[in-house]
Amino acid sequence: PPPPSPPAMQSVSTSLGKRPERRSKMSRMRQRVAARLKESQNTAAALTTFQEVDMGNFMEMRARHKDEFAKIHGVKLGFMSVFVKAATAALQEVPSINAYIDNETQEVVYRDYCDISVAVASPNGLVVPVLRNTEFMTFADVERTIALFGQKARDGTLALDDMAGGTFTISNGGVFGSLMGTPIINQPQSAILGMHATKMRAVVDEKGNVVARPMMYLALTYDHRLIDGREGVTFLKSVADKITDPARLVFDI
Repeated sequence: PPPPSPPAMQSVSTSLGKRPERRSKMSRMRQRVAARLKESQNTAAALTTFQEVDMGNFMEMRARHKDEFAKIHGVKLGFMSVFVKAATAALQEVPSINAYIDNETQEVVYRDYCDISVAVASPNGLVVPVLRNTEFMTFADVERTIALFGQKARDGTLALDDMAGGTFTISNGGVFGSLMGTPIINQPQSAILGMHATKMRAVVDEKGNVVARPMMYLALTYDHRLIDGREGVTFLKSVADKITDPARLVFDI
Protein backbone atom coordinates (compact mmCIF):
# COMPACT_ATOMS: atom_id res chain seq x y z
CA PRO A 1 0.00 0.00 0.00
CA PRO A 2 1.20 3.58 -0.60
CA PRO A 3 2.79 5.36 2.36
CA PRO A 4 0.45 7.52 4.38
CA SER A 5 0.31 11.18 3.44
CA PRO A 6 2.08 13.53 5.84
CA PRO A 7 -0.20 15.56 8.04
CA ALA A 8 -1.19 18.95 6.71
CA MET A 9 0.90 21.83 7.99
CA GLN A 10 -0.92 24.06 10.38
CA SER A 11 -0.64 27.80 9.81
CA VAL A 12 1.05 29.67 12.60
CA SER A 13 -0.14 33.10 13.55
CA THR A 14 2.36 35.32 15.35
CA SER A 15 2.22 38.90 16.42
CA LEU A 16 5.23 40.80 15.11
CA GLY A 17 4.44 43.92 17.00
CA LYS A 18 5.41 47.34 15.70
CA ARG A 19 7.90 47.49 12.81
CA PRO A 20 8.80 51.18 12.52
CA GLU A 21 10.99 52.74 9.84
CA ARG A 22 12.85 56.02 9.94
CA ARG A 23 14.05 58.29 7.16
CA SER A 24 16.76 60.92 7.29
CA LYS A 25 18.02 63.25 4.61
CA MET A 26 21.39 62.31 3.16
CA SER A 27 23.95 64.94 4.03
CA ARG A 28 25.66 66.76 1.19
CA MET A 29 28.91 65.05 2.15
CA ARG A 30 27.28 61.60 2.00
CA GLN A 31 25.71 62.39 -1.35
CA ARG A 32 29.07 63.54 -2.70
CA VAL A 33 30.84 60.45 -1.36
CA ALA A 34 28.19 58.18 -2.88
CA ALA A 35 28.51 59.88 -6.26
CA ARG A 36 32.31 59.69 -6.21
CA LEU A 37 32.35 56.01 -5.26
CA LYS A 38 29.90 55.11 -8.01
CA GLU A 39 31.89 57.20 -10.49
CA SER A 40 34.98 55.21 -9.56
CA GLN A 41 33.24 51.89 -10.14
CA ASN A 42 31.90 53.05 -13.49
CA THR A 43 35.24 54.44 -14.68
CA ALA A 44 38.14 52.28 -13.51
CA ALA A 45 38.92 48.68 -14.47
CA ALA A 46 39.57 47.96 -10.80
CA LEU A 47 41.63 44.98 -9.69
CA THR A 48 42.83 44.17 -6.16
CA THR A 49 46.00 42.34 -5.18
CA PHE A 50 46.99 41.28 -1.66
CA GLN A 51 50.13 40.86 0.42
CA GLU A 52 50.72 40.01 4.06
CA VAL A 53 53.25 41.91 6.10
CA ASP A 54 55.03 41.04 9.33
CA MET A 55 54.61 44.05 11.62
CA GLY A 56 56.91 42.67 14.33
CA ASN A 57 60.11 44.57 13.54
CA PHE A 58 58.40 47.93 13.27
CA MET A 59 56.35 47.30 16.42
CA GLU A 60 59.54 46.47 18.33
CA MET A 61 61.27 49.58 16.97
CA ARG A 62 58.24 51.69 17.85
CA ALA A 63 58.10 50.29 21.39
CA ARG A 64 61.79 51.19 21.92
CA HIS A 65 61.55 54.75 20.67
CA LYS A 66 57.94 55.93 21.04
CA ASP A 67 58.48 57.72 24.38
CA GLU A 68 61.54 59.61 23.16
CA PHE A 69 59.80 60.34 19.85
CA ALA A 70 56.81 61.85 21.67
CA LYS A 71 59.08 63.85 23.99
CA ILE A 72 61.11 65.36 21.15
CA HIS A 73 58.41 65.85 18.53
CA GLY A 74 55.34 66.40 20.70
CA VAL A 75 53.27 63.78 18.87
CA LYS A 76 52.75 60.02 19.19
CA LEU A 77 54.44 57.60 16.80
CA GLY A 78 51.70 55.57 15.13
CA PHE A 79 51.48 53.15 12.22
CA MET A 80 50.44 55.66 9.56
CA SER A 81 53.81 57.40 9.28
CA VAL A 82 55.71 54.25 8.36
CA PHE A 83 53.06 53.31 5.79
CA VAL A 84 53.09 56.80 4.30
CA LYS A 85 56.88 56.76 4.01
CA ALA A 86 56.95 53.20 2.63
CA ALA A 87 54.22 54.01 0.09
CA THR A 88 56.02 57.20 -0.93
CA ALA A 89 59.25 55.33 -1.59
CA ALA A 90 57.40 52.65 -3.56
CA LEU A 91 55.55 55.31 -5.61
CA GLN A 92 58.91 56.70 -6.67
CA GLU A 93 60.04 53.20 -7.65
CA VAL A 94 56.88 52.45 -9.67
CA PRO A 95 55.77 55.80 -11.20
CA SER A 96 52.65 54.46 -12.92
CA ILE A 97 50.96 53.95 -9.52
CA ASN A 98 51.28 57.70 -8.97
CA ALA A 99 50.02 58.58 -12.47
CA TYR A 100 46.51 59.06 -13.85
CA ILE A 101 44.69 58.96 -17.17
CA ASP A 102 43.54 62.29 -18.64
CA ASN A 103 40.35 61.06 -20.29
CA GLU A 104 39.92 64.21 -22.38
CA THR A 105 43.31 64.02 -24.07
CA GLN A 106 43.81 60.26 -23.66
CA GLU A 107 47.22 60.88 -22.12
CA VAL A 108 48.92 59.38 -19.09
CA VAL A 109 50.04 62.08 -16.65
CA TYR A 110 53.05 61.12 -14.53
CA ARG A 111 53.54 63.12 -11.35
CA ASP A 112 56.99 63.51 -9.86
CA TYR A 113 55.62 64.48 -6.46
CA CYS A 114 53.67 62.44 -3.92
CA ASP A 115 50.49 63.84 -2.34
CA ILE A 116 48.97 61.07 -0.24
CA SER A 117 45.35 61.19 0.85
CA VAL A 118 44.64 59.63 4.26
CA ALA A 119 41.25 58.73 5.67
CA VAL A 120 40.38 60.58 8.91
CA ALA A 121 37.23 60.11 11.01
CA SER A 122 34.97 63.13 11.56
CA PRO A 123 31.57 63.54 13.27
CA ASN A 124 29.96 63.59 9.81
CA GLY A 125 31.82 60.58 8.44
CA LEU A 126 35.19 59.85 6.90
CA VAL A 127 37.08 62.66 5.22
CA VAL A 128 40.24 62.33 3.14
CA PRO A 129 42.70 65.21 3.65
CA VAL A 130 45.95 65.25 1.70
CA LEU A 131 49.55 65.12 2.90
CA ARG A 132 51.49 67.27 0.42
CA ASN A 133 54.94 66.34 -0.89
CA THR A 134 55.41 63.34 1.37
CA GLU A 135 58.75 62.66 -0.33
CA PHE A 136 60.12 65.55 1.77
CA MET A 137 58.29 64.73 5.02
CA THR A 138 59.82 63.01 8.04
CA PHE A 139 57.99 60.52 10.25
CA ALA A 140 57.32 63.37 12.69
CA ASP A 141 56.00 65.62 9.90
CA VAL A 142 53.54 62.91 8.87
CA GLU A 143 52.32 62.23 12.42
CA ARG A 144 51.96 65.96 13.22
CA THR A 145 50.03 66.67 10.03
CA ILE A 146 47.68 63.72 10.49
CA ALA A 147 47.06 64.77 14.11
CA LEU A 148 46.27 68.30 12.92
CA PHE A 149 43.86 66.97 10.30
CA GLY A 150 42.18 64.81 12.93
CA GLN A 151 41.67 67.81 15.21
CA LYS A 152 40.31 69.93 12.35
CA ALA A 153 37.97 67.09 11.35
CA ARG A 154 36.58 66.88 14.89
CA ASP A 155 36.21 70.68 15.05
CA GLY A 156 34.59 70.85 11.61
CA THR A 157 37.27 73.25 10.36
CA LEU A 158 38.73 71.17 7.52
CA ALA A 159 38.86 73.32 4.38
CA LEU A 160 38.22 72.14 0.86
CA ASP A 161 41.85 72.88 0.06
CA ASP A 162 42.87 70.35 2.73
CA MET A 163 41.06 67.61 0.78
CA ALA A 164 41.71 68.72 -2.80
CA GLY A 165 44.04 66.78 -5.06
CA GLY A 166 46.01 63.77 -3.95
CA THR A 167 47.96 61.33 -6.11
CA PHE A 168 47.44 58.18 -4.00
CA THR A 169 45.28 57.15 -1.04
CA ILE A 170 45.88 55.07 2.09
CA SER A 171 42.80 53.72 3.90
CA ASN A 172 43.13 52.09 7.33
CA GLY A 173 40.17 49.80 7.96
CA GLY A 174 42.22 48.07 10.63
CA VAL A 175 41.31 50.72 13.20
CA PHE A 176 37.75 49.34 13.04
CA GLY A 177 38.90 45.70 13.17
CA SER A 178 38.68 44.88 9.47
CA LEU A 179 40.75 41.80 8.62
CA MET A 180 40.64 42.16 4.84
CA GLY A 181 38.85 44.29 2.27
CA THR A 182 38.99 45.69 -1.24
CA PRO A 183 39.19 49.51 -1.12
CA ILE A 184 37.64 51.61 -3.89
CA ILE A 185 39.91 53.90 -5.92
CA ASN A 186 39.61 57.61 -5.15
CA GLN A 187 39.14 59.09 -8.63
CA PRO A 188 40.98 60.46 -10.55
CA GLN A 189 43.76 58.60 -8.75
CA SER A 190 44.82 55.22 -10.09
CA ALA A 191 45.37 53.18 -6.92
CA ILE A 192 44.58 52.92 -3.21
CA LEU A 193 46.32 51.00 -0.42
CA GLY A 194 44.19 49.31 2.23
CA MET A 195 45.60 48.60 5.69
CA HIS A 196 43.91 46.09 7.97
CA ALA A 197 43.99 44.77 11.52
CA THR A 198 47.20 43.29 12.91
CA LYS A 199 46.63 39.77 14.27
CA MET A 200 48.92 37.19 15.79
CA ARG A 201 49.16 34.31 13.32
CA ALA A 202 51.26 31.17 12.97
CA VAL A 203 53.93 31.59 10.28
CA VAL A 204 57.00 29.62 9.24
CA ASP A 205 60.23 31.53 9.86
CA GLU A 206 63.48 31.38 7.86
CA LYS A 207 64.65 28.33 9.85
CA GLY A 208 61.45 26.38 9.23
CA ASN A 209 60.03 26.90 12.72
CA VAL A 210 56.36 27.70 13.25
CA VAL A 211 56.18 30.91 15.27
CA ALA A 212 53.49 33.43 16.22
CA ARG A 213 53.98 36.81 14.51
CA PRO A 214 51.88 40.01 14.29
CA MET A 215 50.67 39.93 10.70
CA MET A 216 48.64 42.37 8.62
CA TYR A 217 46.97 41.88 5.25
CA LEU A 218 47.56 44.69 2.76
CA ALA A 219 45.34 45.30 -0.27
CA LEU A 220 46.11 47.39 -3.34
CA THR A 221 43.23 48.24 -5.66
CA TYR A 222 44.49 49.68 -8.92
CA ASP A 223 43.15 50.78 -12.30
CA HIS A 224 44.09 48.02 -14.74
CA ARG A 225 43.62 50.40 -17.67
CA LEU A 226 46.88 52.07 -16.67
CA ILE A 227 48.65 49.73 -14.26
CA ASP A 228 49.70 46.22 -15.27
CA GLY A 229 49.67 43.36 -12.80
CA ARG A 230 53.46 43.29 -12.62
CA GLU A 231 53.57 46.94 -11.57
CA GLY A 232 50.76 46.57 -9.04
CA VAL A 233 52.30 43.52 -7.39
CA THR A 234 55.82 45.03 -7.48
CA PHE A 235 54.56 48.17 -5.74
CA LEU A 236 52.68 46.30 -3.01
CA LYS A 237 55.58 43.89 -2.42
CA SER A 238 57.92 46.87 -2.06
CA VAL A 239 55.65 48.44 0.57
CA ALA A 240 55.44 45.13 2.47
CA ASP A 241 59.23 44.65 2.37
CA LYS A 242 59.84 48.15 3.74
CA ILE A 243 57.39 47.62 6.61
CA THR A 244 58.80 44.17 7.41
CA ASP A 245 62.34 45.61 7.53
CA PRO A 246 62.11 49.36 8.34
CA ALA A 247 65.86 49.71 7.84
CA ARG A 248 65.10 49.71 4.11
CA LEU A 249 63.55 53.15 4.57
CA VAL A 250 66.72 54.43 6.21
CA PHE A 251 68.99 53.12 3.45
CA ASP A 252 66.59 53.88 0.54
CA ILE A 253 66.43 50.25 -0.62
